[in-house]
Order: sequence, then C-alpha cells, then structure tokens
Amino acid sequence: MTYLLNSPDDFADEAVRGLVASHPDLLTRVPGGVARSTQTPQGQPALVIGGGSGHYPAFAGWVGPGMGHGAPCGNVFSSPSASEVYSVTRNAENGGGVILGFGNYAGDVLHFGLAAEKLRHEGIDVRVVTVSDDIASNGPDNHRDRRGVAGDLPVFKITGAAIEAGADLDEAERLAWKANDATRSFGLAFDGCTLPGADEPLFHVEKGRMGVGLGIHGEPGVRDDRIGSAAEVADLLFDQLMAEEPPRGENGYHGRVAVILNGLGRVKYEELFVVYARIAERLEEKRLTAVRPEVGEYVTSLDMAGLSLTLVFLDDELERLWLAPVETPAYRRGAMPDDDRAVRNSVWDAAEAEIPPSSEDSRACAQNVVAVLETFRDVCAENETELGRLDAVAGDGDHGQGMAFGSRGAARAARAAADQGAGARTTLLLAGQAWADSAGGTSGALWGAALTGAGGVFSDTEGAGDQNVVDAVTAGIDAVIRLGGAKPGDKTMVDAAAPFRDALAEAFDAEAGPAITTAARVAREAADKTADIAARLGRARVLGEKSVGTPDPGALSFALLMDALGEHLTR
Repeated sequence: MTYLLNSPDDFADEAVRGLVASHPDLLTRVPGGVARSTQTPQGQPALVIGGGSGHYPAFAGWVGPGMGHGAPCGNVFSSPSASEVYSVTRNAENGGGVILGFGNYAGDVLHFGLAAEKLRHEGIDVRVVTVSDDIASNGPDNHRDRRGVAGDLPVFKITGAAIEAGADLDEAERLAWKANDATRSFGLAFDGCTLPGADEPLFHVEKGRMGVGLGIHGEPGVRDDRIGSAAEVADLLFDQLMAEEPPRGENGYHGRVAVILNGLGRVKYEELFVVYARIAERLEEKRLTAVRPEVGEYVTSLDMAGLSLTLVFLDDELERLWLAPVETPAYRRGAMPDDDRAVRNSVWDAAEAEIPPSSEDSRACAQNVVAVLETFRDVCAENETELGRLDAVAGDGDHGQGMAFGSRGAARAARAAADQGAGARTTLLLAGQAWADSAGGTSGALWGAALTGAGGVFSDTEGAGDQNVVDAVTAGIDAVIRLGGAKPGDKTMVDAAAPFRDALAEAFDAEAGPAITTAARVAREAADKTADIAARLGRARVLGEKSVGTPDPGALSFALLMDALGEHLTR
C-alpha cells in the first residue's frame, strides 16, 4: 500500500512536482506534465512519451538527452487527457515534428490521438507509435495489437538515441516501429497493487499461486499457476518469449538480444538477481549474447508484487542505438556530449495563449456554435439517467454522466471563447478540448475529436454557409471513426454515425438543417438496431452476449444530438 501521501486526488500531481524539484538540471514542469529543462534544438524531432502515473520511472523519469523530450502525466493508471498531451507537445516541439509514444491501451490511443488531430490542424507533423510488446495480450500474428508493458523502455531508448544522432522524423518513426516489432515481454504477479488511499489491492492471487500474463494497470494475469522456484519462474518467462524468436540470419538478427528483467514494485533487486542468474544460463544454452542487460525497476505498477522479462532481438542498427548514451532522472548510460547551443526551455501555457484574430462573420458563426453546444448540453442533461442505465447493462454505467459533463464543459468553454472574440474555428477547437477534459474516458475523447475535426473545417476569418456545416459534421464523424477504430457492427457510436454520414450526403441539397434532421432519423433507427447485436469493441465486449437486447448508449446519444442539431439549424 501507499504509506506517504497527502491526498489520493493530489498524489500523482505532487509526485511530479517532487520529481521536477529533485532534477532541475534535466526537467521543467509544464502544464500537463514535464519537458526537458533545455529547449529542443530547432528542427529536431521531439519524442513525447507518456501514460498514467504509477509506473515510475516510466514515463517522466525518462525525459532527458538521448530519450524523451517531454512526458504528459495522467492520474494513476489513467491516460493523460488530450489537452495535457497537447500542452506538453507544444512545450517540446520546435519545428521538427513530433513522435507521440505510449503503450497500446484504449484510453491512451484515444487521448493521444485526439491531441494529434489538434496538432495536425495547427500544421505540426505528428507521428503516433504505440508500443505493443506484451505477448500475453494477443497472438504473434497481431503483434501491433498487443498492449505495451516494459517494452516501452527499449523502444523509447532506441528512438531517442536515433533522434540524438540526427535522425529526421521519418527515420525516427521507422526506427521506433522497428524497435517495437523486435521487442517481446511477458510478466507475472504474486499479488495486486493498491491504489493510493485504498485499503485493498485491485486483485489478490491465491496463496502459493501466481497470475501469469498480467497488465501494468493492475490487471490480473490471464491464468493462475502454482508458484515455482526462481529458476522455474525464469524458465517460464524465458521460454514464452523464445517461442517468438525470429530466425537467426534473417533481417540482420544473429542471436544478440537486449534483456530487461523488470520489477513491478514489490519484488526487489536481490530476488531479481536470483532470477536473472537463471536467465543468464538459459541465454548461454541458446547461444544468445545479452547486450547490456538491465535488471531493476523500469516500468512499475505501484507496489505490485511481480516481474516481467523483455527481450529485444537486435540487429546492428538497433544494437548501436540501444548502447548509445542517455541521461534522464531514472536512466543514465555513458556520457552525453556537451551542447553549447542548449538554451533554457520557456514554458508554454494554454491558459496564457491569446485568442487568434477573427472576422465579424466568423464571430457571428461562433455565436451559433455556442447555441448548438448549449442545446447539446440541455439534451445530454435531459437524457443523462437513461443513457447511464443503458450503459450499466454491459458497461460501467458512466456514459450518461460523461456526456453531461462533457457537453457542459464544451458549452462553457465555447461561451467563454466567443465572449473573448474568438472565431468559429477557435471556438470549436477549445470546445473540443473542454469536452475531452470534462468527460474523460472514451466518449470524452471521441466527442472531443468530433468537435476538433469539425473546427478544422471552419475559419476564424470567414463566415460559414450550409455546405460548411455539412462538411464540418462529416469531418467530425470521420475523426471519430479514424481515432476510435470502430466499424459498423461493433456496437459503438459508429453504428449510428456511419449511416448518418451516408444519409446526410444523400439528403443534402441546399439547406443543412432539414438534411441533418433526415439523417438523424436514419441514425436513430441504426442506434435502435444495435440492441440486436453483441458488443465487439470497448469495455462492453468483455460481457459479450449480455449486451444483446440493449441499444448501445453511444450510438443513441449520437442520434439524439444530431436530431437536436437538425432541429436547431432548421429553426
């Protein structure tokens, strides 16, 4: 358990403050997380890495020369919000584009993806790399659909070294994916971790047994086995990974591997060394050469009693970058060359950003945007209870609350922006950020993406007509589909949004309002039909057939809001 805290709500934030205060030579506190204390050299790609707190030294502990340029820091085991990712990126990027790197988890995919959408609208070249090294979470034919665990360390280390050596954005992205595709991890736990302020761990493992194939967000293993000796545990981890060893002599791999034996919080160094002694024997048996092996705590899960093993199957290129110098608060190797060009980083804060200039026509359009979002707010408030009831059948019951919180935050932000003279584009972008921040979760990220996508169609210097409105709605739906990765039939918001988009294109002639109203009826019919299918994506997929008989709340809320939009525009 966590013994030293002031408040569970402030734990993650205070930990970041203390980290920065103890490493002022390397880190600067910025809104949403941390950045290097020195400015990214002009034109150098920025590597922004992040995720939830509770995993130190990942991720803020890896910011510094030779590795990350910044790290957005979410709450414990929660993705940083899109605005936190955006803010840290704005503080790290300096004309060379950015790689957003994070573990392949749904919340991170959505919120980092939403931040990427906004940054691209501003002309910043953004690449997204999701680390997917955990072999317990998917099969070898779907390696990039696995979740990320301790493989974050070698992937970000290799990418950061490539950037330090002069790689441009294309080359850095290529090497990041190459490192990810060469990395495999497997872990197990003897007991779960305890969230700050909680009395009990997130899960227990029966005495004498271990959870095999755990996740680093407190997820239990995929199965329970008897606890063996240290050597038996080492053999289990090693054999699972070696089952996916690539052929030697293929693609430059000749039996040289980076090895990371990682403690998850409660298994300490002497125990890890006992396990590694057996790993070293097995490496020798297989005629494998360990290249700069690492034994210690690298990606933790608060105080989880467990460990993981990571192997990176190296070629000459990856090995050179794995061995390159690095200097961060938690990970140091070799000596970084002095850089006389380094200048102290100045902090960019969204709260101090000026509203861009706008035309009278665009300001009038912004007032209409505010009215629409206030209508959305009222519809979400009216339907909050019913949407929550539907979500509780096969989800966690928070969809109604999330929609109410998100729409309320978006309407408030839009009103504030318009009152300061913002145009339509800026008003929608700020509203999208506020919806994501206020709602959190999947729906917050998706509706934030929808408003951000719509905002990209409008201008701060021109008015908007009916065609612009239809284009904006379509762009918003396209952003949701692109970011969420859902398809019709998965029982999500897309089951209503995709047929709505098609019906809108067919119905639109000259007036947006009637066409949207017509398309909204199609969306409602499609939302009602989701009652006949089982969920295949999102949290509800775990309950499978239990969701049959109940329409998807995300599809239904989409249909309700589009109906309100059509009625408002017609009126």
